[in-house]
Amino acid sequence: MVRWAEADELPGLISIELAADRLFEQVGIVFPPGTTMVEEADDPGCVLVEGAPPAGFAMVGWVDGNLHLDQLAVIPESMRQGIGGRLVGGVIDHARAAGAPAVTLTTYRDVPWNAPWYARHGFSVMPEAEWGPELRALVEHERELGIEVAPRVAMRVALPR
Repeated sequence: MVRWAEADELPGLISIELAADRLFEQVGIVFPPGTTMVEEADDPGCVLVEGAPPAGFAMVGWVDGNLHLDQLAVIPESMRQGIGGRLVGGVIDHARAAGAPAVTLTTYRDVPWNAPWYARHGFSVMPEAEWGPELRALVEHERELGIEVAPRVAMRVALPR
């Protein structure tokens, strides 16, 4: 069941993010050293989890008036069980309830469990001409962090009112 994280669960999510990040090595993507995204989260109200203890999480924020999926991670041994899809569904449900016009994200264009996977969940590539100033700043920040080691895209799913 998808639910909001409890504050004491946040430290345990670090190992999920690190394990999920290691999967990128299979496609030649190695992330630069640094803290994980969930390590920087101090508000459990921005993190949805699946399971008890959590087997995956989705971290969200707001970008240009849209709910933005900052991070989605599932324990590798629990993948292919629908956890990621349920978490994305939870993010979309939360966005609708909050009145967001869309959910946005940035991801790797050619990694099978990234852009193609999100496309199967209703997301489409967002042309750069449609990016708002906050999304532009976020993409630039990702570049500065050194995670743009393979082609990336911004994606969006519109939420009709």
